[in-house]
Amino acid sequence: MTDTTPTVLFICQHNAGRSQLGAALLEHLAGDRFTATSAGLSPADEVNPAVAATVAELGVDITDRVPRAVTTEDLEHAEVVVLMKPGLELPSTPRGEVLEWSFPNPEAWDAEAVRPLREAVSDKIRTTLLAR
Repeated sequence: MTDTTPTVLFICQHNAGRSQLGAALLEHLAGDRFTATSAGLSPADEVNPAVAATVAELGVDITDRVPRAVTTEDLEHAEVVVLMKPGLELPSTPRGEVLEWSFPNPEAWDAEAVRPLREAVSDKIRTTLLAR
């Protein structure tokens, strides 16, 4: 039996904030409808603690995730590639559909500041990915 669950790859600059948030929220909201993954162009050392705290409020623990660089293989495998910042220069052309979303970088934010971003990303996931 082949796996027909579509893979959604979230990409941002450092794979510490926006892309981690997107992947965690898709996992939370979609269950097993999608396989969610994330990567960045120049990975940070760790996931943004404020982002991790806000998804923990939803019961999702991402504290053990490690930011990583996007690869050509990632881009060939994903059915949907979500750029969390428009205009990111990728290492190759994605095979699947590319969505360009525009969310601010929460790099220096605390959890209180991240909550509205979490809700905005959740809304975007509901209206674009889950509405399919």
